[in-house]
Order: sequence, then C-alpha cells, then structure tokens
Amino acid sequence: MSMRERLLLREFMIASLIALAGLTKPATGAPAAGGLPGGPVGGPGLGRAISEADVRGWDISVLPDGTGLPPGQGTAAQGAVIYAQRCAACHGANGKGGANAALIGRAPLDKGVDSVKTIAGFWGDATTLFDYIRRAMPWPQPRSLSNDEVYSLTAWILAGNSLIGEGDTMNATTLPRVQMPNRDGFIIRFPDKI
Repeated sequence: MSMRERLLLREFMIASLIALAGLTKPATGAPAAGGLPGGPVGGPGLGRAISEADVRGWDISVLPDGTGLPPGQGTAAQGAVIYAQRCAACHGANGKGGANAALIGRAPLDKGVDSVKTIAGFWGDATTLFDYIRRAMPWPQPRSLSNDEVYSLTAWILAGNSLIGEGDTMNATTLPRVQMPNRDGFIIRFPDKI
C-alpha cells in the first residue's frame, strides 16, 4: 500500500467514525431535540459535541513514513529492562512466546492465511510496531507507557529480531528507516476502492 493510499484510508476511517457518531457539526450550545445541552446538532441527543482537542488526545496514529511519531528515544538495553517488568508475563521471558504471541522470531509465510504472522516475518513497517505498542500495550493498561518506554521496547523487539543493531537508538528519525523484511509483501486487494 502506498503512502498516499494509507493517508486516504486513514482520513476515510476518521471521517467514518465521526459520521457514525453523529458528530459532523459542532454544537450551538442549545440542546439537540430531546437531547442534552452541548449535544451534537442533529444527532441522537446523547453526549456532547466532540472538540478538536478531544480528537487530538486520541489521534495517536503513526504512519509508515513516521508521520505522527512523538518526541523521545530508546535503546534495546533500556527496552530489555522495561520488557522484563511489563511484558514478559504475557510474551515469555525472552520474547519467544508465553501466554500470548511471540515477539522474537521469524516464521516463514508458507501456509497462506494459516501462516504464523510474526513481527519480523509479516509486519511491513517498523512504525506499526511503535503504534501498536503505544496504543494497546501492556495489557490490561494500554497507553500507560511513556514515549521513551515505547521507543525502548520497539528497539528491543527489533534488535531481538536482528533488524537493528543492539546499540541503535530508535526515535522519530531512525525508526521509519528500519527496513522490515516483508515491507513489499502487501498488495491492495481493491485499489479502485481507495
């Protein structure tokens, strides 16, 4: 998927969520018919209008080219300490699997949809790893890691998969430069739909 296609898809998803929530127009301050003061105009009369500040707080998406990466940095050595404290209980002591998926290791993609999809063997962009960790980990406390901690964990996983050197520092400049083995392995199934 090209950068343009990814940007279009992202914009479509954001617009769809806003439209589904009935938040296409800001509130006038007056209640919507039968609704609460500050509710969306023309909406179902529930909640309140969403502001740009509200959206910014949740718009944490990171694109493949690094757009959206926050300030901060981390190394694999720093990530090893954080991993032992916050991740090993689910992903195993060495990242090769535990109660949840392995983070280290590269399985071949030789079984089609039934192939084990590992970070090193399947993921197309290193920035996706940062985005996923920041957004969803650690369970059950997503979004509880600092940006430096997320960069450090990302560096630890990438170094464990021999995708970067042990001493490399990951930040908003270096992370998008990491070349994932499957970066060219995605084909847009319906390009005319984008």
